[in-house]
Amino acid sequence: MLPLLVTLLAAHHLAVVPPKPQSVDATILRAQQAWAKVKTLRASFTQAVTNPITGSAMESRGTLQQKKPNKLAITFTDPAGDRIVADGKFVWVFLQSATPGQVIRMASTDVGAAGTDLIGQFLGTPRSKYDATDAGSERIDGRTARALVLTARTGQRLPFIRAKVWVDSADALIRRFESTDADGITRTVRITAMSPNAPVQSDAFTFRVPAGVRIVER
Repeated sequence: MLPLLVTLLAAHHLAVVPPKPQSVDATILRAQQAWAKVKTLRASFTQAVTNPITGSAMESRGTLQQKKPNKLAITFTDPAGDRIVADGKFVWVFLQSATPGQVIRMASTDVGAAGTDLIGQFLGTPRSKYDATDAGSERIDGRTARALVLTARTGQRLPFIRAKVWVDSADALIRRFESTDADGITRTVRITAMSPNAPVQSDAFTFRVPAGVRIVER
């Protein structure tokens, strides 16, 4: 009787031992390898931005087209008319809903420009520049994903100081992220539809300054 009791207790102990966290670096590597296979991308998204400096919160939605290595076109449907375009040399931030009458132009090498690349900003950042911890498995829009928390190391110039990203367990693509920048502005983006390697429109990556709109250099 005693050996049977010992066996049952041992089995119960094994049953309640929590699973070990998945290797963070393995998850990151898998995501980087999956992203490397994506040459073009079409997607739709929702975004929520909270600014502690102004006390404001804003929600938006839109679509994006991307062509690697450095072309991106984000078109907001709400608020309609806002756009962010990376043409390979400059990034144009045209947010008429917030700053009417102007467009910000920055070099594609600017840290702020990196933050406009919704997915690539995390997967293109050298691993040596941030710490990462496993945040467990979660369901995102009915799909299983692995959550990671990324924290920029001291002295590193990154588009985020802290971010939580959800890596799809099936295809290893990022489906959602929450990031905080150096000013404390928090942005949550959820990819609602994604079509890797889909055809994109070449003219989408050209920004033409509307009449009467001034260019603000950054």
